Amino acid sequence: MSGEALGGGRDADVIDGGEIERIASEIAVARSELGVELAIVVGGGNIWRGSVGQGLGIERATSDYMGMLATVINALALQDAIERQGQPTRVLSAIEMAEVAEPYIRRRALRHLEKGRVVIFASGMGNPYFTTDTPAALRAAEIEAEVLMKGTHSGVDGVYDADPLKEPNAIRYDEVSFSEVISKELRVMDLTAMTFCQDNGLPVLVFDIGKAGNIIAALGGQTIGTLVR
Repeated sequence: MSGEALGGGRDADVIDGGEIERIASEIAVARSELGVELAIVVGGGNIWRGSVGQGLGIERATSDYMGMLATVINALALQDAIERQGQPTRVLSAIEMAEVAEPYIRRRALRHLEKGRVVIFASGMGNPYFTTDTPAALRAAEIEAEVLMKGTHSGVDGVYDADPLKEPNAIRYDEVSFSEVISKELRVMDLTAMTFCQDNGLPVLVFDIGKAGNIIAALGGQTIGTLVR
C-alpha cells in the first residue's frame, strides 16, 4: 500500500481521516468475513520520499532512513484505525523501536497471522537504496503469501501499455506476464521487486485501492485490476 493512498491521493493531506477509516474497515471486513490471513506493507510517500531529500542535498542513505521512519508513522495510524474496527493488529518494524512496534522476526509474523491478527510491516527492509516495492515482495515470499497485491492510487486501476495519466488511449491489461512487464518496463513496480517476484513464482495483483470496495473484492478473488504472473 502506497503512503499516498492514506492521504486519499491528495497532496495536501498527509493522512486523510475518512480514507484511512474506509481502508481499515475494508481490511477488517475482509479478515472477518473472508477469513484470509492478511499482511500489509505500507509506504511513506505521503510524508517523505528519499528522492525529495536528495533534491534538498540530503545524503541518499539518510533520506531513505527518513522515509523508513515515515512508514512507521503510517503503520501506527493504520494499526489504530484497524483496531478501532475490532480487528487485532500488530506492527513489525525492520528498524527496532520497541516502544511503538515489535521487531521484525519472520516466525513471529507467521504466528501473529495464525492467531488471526493483521500484520503491518514497517521500515521497509531496514536498508537504504530500496523502494517499498522490494520489501513488499520480500515479506510476501517470507510469509509464503499466495499473492502480492499492490494497491495503487490516483485512479490507476491496473497495468497499462502506457501511463494512463498521460495517455488517454492507454490500454489496460487484464493479465500480463512478468517477462512482458520487465521487457516493456511497464512500471508496475520497480524492476528489482518484479524480478524477485518472477524468480520466486509470486503473482502480483495491481488494483486501485482508492475505490471503495476494491480491497474486499481483490481479497475475495473477484476479477479486478491486472494480474501479473
